Amino acid sequence: MGALLERLRDRQHLLVALLSAWLILTSPWISMLRRIPASAGFLDYSHVVLGFVTLLLAVSYAVTCSLGGRWRLYFPFIAGGLGAVGRDLAGLLRGRIPTAEGGGLFALIEGLLLLALLAAAVTGAAWFWAQGTTEALAWRQWHLYAARGLAGLILLHVVTVSLHLLDFVRD
Repeated sequence: MGALLERLRDRQHLLVALLSAWLILTSPWISMLRRIPASAGFLDYSHVVLGFVTLLLAVSYAVTCSLGGRWRLYFPFIAGGLGAVGRDLAGLLRGRIPTAEGGGLFALIEGLLLLALLAAAVTGAAWFWAQGTTEALAWRQWHLYAARGLAGLILLHVVTVSLHLLDFVRD
């Protein structure tokens, strides 16, 4: 069962990465404010459709990542286990790269990235459902904040993965 769950998580991770990349990279050409415009094109509609797909996948991925008590790795602040994060931060100050295992700093970044993904997906859906109302622009603003946070955490995640690869090559 563990190997099957790991393969599922890997596939979900790949799909989340691809969908997130598409949604973020094409977002400058999205022309929605209060509602989907009458002149909406492929990018507008694909953003909405793929955004809803991402919402479903994000919820599924969050559940898969949390099974078997793994939520403690990604959300140590909930479990009261920030000790490993503190040790990783202290190690960084001494020039040591944190490990990938043990629920430390890098796992916390992954957990925050997962929360940002969920926030961007939920606020995007809320924006869609509120279109045409006075609340639509507020949901749009929250969606933009969440999407920018997501993009920043993706960059941080890429850096941490690169550090792991660098550490792996050194050994």
